[in-house]
Amino acid sequence: MRTRTLAPALLAAALTAGGLTLTSAGGAQAATVIDVATASQLKAALAAAAPGGTIRLADGTYTGNFKATVPATPAARITLTGSAGAVLKAGGGYGLHLNGASYWTVRGVTVTGGQKGIMADAADGVVIDSVTVHDLDMEGIHFRRSSRNGVLRNSRIHDTGHDGRGMGEGVYVGTAGDLTDRSDGVQILNNVIGPGVGGENVDIKEGTTGAKIIGNTFDGSGLTGANYDDSWVDVKGNNVLVEGNKGVRTTNNGYETHTQQSGWGCGTVFRGNASDLSGATGPARLAVNVTNLSASCPTTVYGSNTVTGGNGLTNITVTP
Repeated sequence: MRTRTLAPALLAAALTAGGLTLTSAGGAQAATVIDVATASQLKAALAAAAPGGTIRLADGTYTGNFKATVPATPAARITLTGSAGAVLKAGGGYGLHLNGASYWTVRGVTVTGGQKGIMADAADGVVIDSVTVHDLDMEGIHFRRSSRNGVLRNSRIHDTGHDGRGMGEGVYVGTAGDLTDRSDGVQILNNVIGPGVGGENVDIKEGTTGAKIIGNTFDGSGLTGANYDDSWVDVKGNNVLVEGNKGVRTTNNGYETHTQQSGWGCGTVFRGNASDLSGATGPARLAVNVTNLSASCPTTVYGSNTVTGGNGLTNITVTP
């Protein structure tokens, strides 16, 4: 990683806040590593972060709401890392808020409690890797306010939406009804989402373009129907690729497309997904239920998709 020395005032504040341990592997040209072991140290380290640096969490419980606001760069990312035994536990609000914190990598940690787990606001290029997010009032992970080109991969999300309002999606991209939220290019890769997710496992909102949902395992046993959630994935954005996912336990369909705003919910491609609809009781019970097909709003469902149980693969012509 490229080196960037912490500003002296911030470094002093971090040290004063709780005796942080700082190391620099490889001499003056190496990135700074800040080792933290308490909630106060973590808050100080987030404030003191600089491009190229790493915040390394010891195992333990970090109680509170944690916010990062310092942007990094594509060439000098900021990394927040720890094992699953490093637990950020919120009593309300967001467990980890990346507010304008572009080009951060969050790796390995657990986030639990609070309203939402990890929130990216106006933060481009965020990578969330191998985290565990569970037991929240609302969504697990949310890319919002034009957080472009984010990546969520190799992670585990379960038991969300505990407030009972059906607002517990596992992954939420964009903002309902807000076409100015261009959280485009989000990639959701190789995650395990569910059980106990109190909304769709993935919800792609109108106004967003180019999401990729690939290689995930979905469990819809937490679907409540409170906000029309009756599928693992609901696509309302444009040009979304849904490929190579496996889903079990849904109340109605596996995947759905909708037009909530004119010109949106179009161009979705479904390829190589395996849907098990056994036990579904809804009216359609299709692996892919397309509600908005037209010449100007295409959806493509390839024959490589498979379905077990239910009423069939899809309600549109299948592409070989």
